[in-house]
Amino acid sequence: MPTTPSNPLFLGLDLSTQGLKAVLVDEEGSVVSEHAVNFDKDLPHFGTVSGAVRGPDEGEVTSPVRMWLEAIDLVMDRMKADGVDFSSIVAISGDGQQHGSVYWSPSAPALLSSLDAAQPLAPQLCPQFDAAAPSPLPKELNRVSAFSLLRSPIWQDSSNTNECRALEAAVGGKQALADLTGSRAYERFTGPQIMRIRRVYPEAYANTIRISLVSSFIPSLFLQDFAPIEVSDASGMNLTNILTNKWDDNLLAIVASHPHPPSSAAAEDLRSKLGPDPVTGASPLGTIGAWWVRRYGFSPDTLIAPFMGDNPATLLTLSQPSDGILSLGTSTTFLLSIPPSPSPPARFTTSHILAHPALPGGHIAMLCYKNGALERDRIARGDWARFGAMVAEERERRERRREDTEDWLGFYFGLREIIPPGVQGAFFFRLPILSYPSPPSPPNPITYGAPQRVRAAAFPDALHPLAILRTQLLSILARIPQILPAAAPPLRRLVLTGGGSASPVIRQMAADVFGMEVYVPDGSREAAAVGGAWLAKWAWWRKQQGVGEGLGGRGTFEEMTASLRENVKRVAVPVGDERVRGFYEGMVGVYRTCEEMVVRECEEREGGPLA
Repeated sequence: MPTTPSNPLFLGLDLSTQGLKAVLVDEEGSVVSEHAVNFDKDLPHFGTVSGAVRGPDEGEVTSPVRMWLEAIDLVMDRMKADGVDFSSIVAISGDGQQHGSVYWSPSAPALLSSLDAAQPLAPQLCPQFDAAAPSPLPKELNRVSAFSLLRSPIWQDSSNTNECRALEAAVGGKQALADLTGSRAYERFTGPQIMRIRRVYPEAYANTIRISLVSSFIPSLFLQDFAPIEVSDASGMNLTNILTNKWDDNLLAIVASHPHPPSSAAAEDLRSKLGPDPVTGASPLGTIGAWWVRRYGFSPDTLIAPFMGDNPATLLTLSQPSDGILSLGTSTTFLLSIPPSPSPPARFTTSHILAHPALPGGHIAMLCYKNGALERDRIARGDWARFGAMVAEERERRERRREDTEDWLGFYFGLREIIPPGVQGAFFFRLPILSYPSPPSPPNPITYGAPQRVRAAAFPDALHPLAILRTQLLSILARIPQILPAAAPPLRRLVLTGGGSASPVIRQMAADVFGMEVYVPDGSREAAAVGGAWLAKWAWWRKQQGVGEGLGGRGTFEEMTASLRENVKRVAVPVGDERVRGFYEGMVGVYRTCEEMVVRECEEREGGPLA
């Protein structure tokens, strides 16, 4: 019987685009140490920019696999230098940037199982990185490399648009693919990425015996054997049935055969490369490999749990059921948990449905936008105090005093947007106000006339800061009823993350638009890595409780986290003024009308439906 340390620790790793973070938490869920490696700064010899290499093909974005291995060596060495007692770590999990894929060579099993503890990982598994060398490994070098592709395609890659359209067409269109997998085809999704790898590097694909996601690549190193893919990350591949969480035979055949007719033999070959059907977060993968025990002093009983994608990991650590998470970074991402329901969640071509890593029968709904902080920063021009003052002044005038006979909406799409798909440009609308509700009546919606498209010069300059916050938040508010099942409880609170979450103005605006209390992370900023550590604790805790594999019965994630310290704090509540309450719910209808006008204008400009 393994001996439990007096102070068991749980390691969470986050392999993101720009770096690797390692977080240790204790039994109460509190962070006791953090270590990090920044790829550009700490490993400059790879020549990455924000962790990525662009080219040589148009839209191609990759990361060197050797860089990730050296980062793992480096972060572990830093933990050792700081006196971390590895023997106290009883379980390990974490996350990886979603959609990225790793291609293992036929030599990988032998190289993984025979690691020499006197040597670091990187030189034993991958040749020295050469920026001028092609990504495919020459077959004659198989014996010295565990990888058939030396650079992994990551989520920023957009070189496979043709494969996306071909996959959608093969199953009957975008909506048909979304109904089956939870999402339409996107360039960053792994299925279309594999289609491109087959087309561009056919010999490397043939020389691949296993394809991992970034999230299953990491536990494969700890196990010194191939790890299966976890369900929530697998649902970002366009390869699984979102309702069964199993590989879909037809999709495998299409991806493995295109441009030729689907072949069952090709599908079986791809299935063997992907490994078994995806596993839940409650499925322990095994114990740590001997190399880690000898080199760093881990206990041989250290449990390895599945690793997730970064978005599900963040959701695990920051939210409870009936919470929404709004990430206000360079891009904008909205996440919410969907509890189990007799009816399957609705699927759309403008949103994503992912399997939930720790909620049996549950899902995660996700909305993604490209034009987040990029457009807010452009309007603020570095003067956030002025930006905030302008928002406050316009809100007072238009939401409380209501002195005007018109209002305005502005749409800002510097980059080609995901939601609505394909729109780009700036679009401005005048909204005639036909009537205000008369106090002391309840906060009924304002009655608007038909929106009028106006030129940028006619739009009030002072309104741009408020306008961009309005439309960015209204786009999400308008879509929540679509993605939240009718039987689900209403959202209770909103958790903000990312750079924009530090702004008091944005916090209050979000509270008033969504009509709920707003929270931000409290403590470690590495929410995804903490989520991984919590999943590690869950796997270990279930084993301690004697709970078998699977998600049924006792030993739920919510049961385990009930005893942990909550990682968020409240920073804003909806304004109590009845003139403000209900204001933005009343704008949803006119917002939708304006958005439809934007889509039609872009389609007319481009001469057809937007991709």
